[in-house]
Amino acid sequence: MTGPAEVRCMLMRGGTSKGAYFLAEDLPADPAARDELLLRIMGSPDPRQIDGLGGAHPLTSKVAVVSASADPAADVDYLFLQIGVDRPEVSDRQNCGNILAGVGPFAVERGLVAAGDDETSVRIRMLNTGERAVAAFPTPGGRVDYAGDAAVSGVPGTAAPVTIGFPPGARPLLPTGRVRDTVAGIEVTCVDNGMPTVLVPAAALNVTGYEEPGDLEEDLALADRLCVIRLAAGPLMGLGDVETATVPKLTLLAPSRAGGAVTTRTFIPVRCHTSIGVLGAASVAAGLLLPGAVGEGIATPPRRGDRVRIEHPTGFLDIEAAVDPDAFPPTARRTAVIRTARKIIDGTVFPRAASPELTAAPEPGETPVPPARPSGGNDGSAPR
Repeated sequence: MTGPAEVRCMLMRGGTSKGAYFLAEDLPADPAARDELLLRIMGSPDPRQIDGLGGAHPLTSKVAVVSASADPAADVDYLFLQIGVDRPEVSDRQNCGNILAGVGPFAVERGLVAAGDDETSVRIRMLNTGERAVAAFPTPGGRVDYAGDAAVSGVPGTAAPVTIGFPPGARPLLPTGRVRDTVAGIEVTCVDNGMPTVLVPAAALNVTGYEEPGDLEEDLALADRLCVIRLAAGPLMGLGDVETATVPKLTLLAPSRAGGAVTTRTFIPVRCHTSIGVLGAASVAAGLLLPGAVGEGIATPPRRGDRVRIEHPTGFLDIEAAVDPDAFPPTARRTAVIRTARKIIDGTVFPRAASPELTAAPEPGETPVPPARPSGGNDGSAPR
């Protein structure tokens, strides 16, 4: 497969992630050809992604493919693709709520949606799961304005707010039908409010939940236990064999240390997130609001209405969440979050030449990087 010699592309920060945004019409229609091209564009497989746009981390090796939607209830369709860093993998098995924050502005920039005089709302269908979102952001004078005073933990400075609302999805909030399950000898809560997530008390795994992400990644005994839990939880959640999938995510819960509802450490699924994904945080928030879930006795109930503050390694993320615990099964009534996005560069990307070899050779004198543990890929967030 060769693909085009150059491709129109916009590099954007969305929330606490960074990715390459493309119009679907600018990429091959065949998924295999598209994925092969994207690996070359991002510089994968290579732990440094030295020959492409990727930033050598799952959080900065993401792609959004956007097109006008044929669905009358949506303005645009959004396909999220997680590009493997040191593996030739492209996964479409999950959404990413951080990259989602840039989809509305990108749609206006590319002329898919007309900008309003002051603010624009874009209805988005997320093709990975069929779920919907509505993104609202400032467009004074009919142009996207990225400057503003909204702050996001883990992102330097401030930017214009992007308010993202999520209507209740079609998938069950409790995929197993229970608020608690015992998986690999550990009591967990399996929840899906946009991102299939397994909530695990940190203490049950002999960690505090306050460790730095790098320290948790170096704990090989912990990694083995998390792998066993994730592989066992996947089928229980209706996800099938998840050995090569990026879901479910695993989030460790510990009591708040800065006035929020809970402290979290999220695995995505092997690397420990330096913050937390938007969609993952939405699932955590909903799980904390369910009576009898594993968050009871760990989390502090929200003090201000439906706002749930989720603490993470670099700060916090506020989720507006409400559930109906008396419904059978329990359902999410409301989910919204404020993120920011910024256009970094808009232009043409030149993919590296196609090669029959899809393995990255180390430079002379370098130590080859060992393959990652069996996992669901290299997702970084994935943002809800």
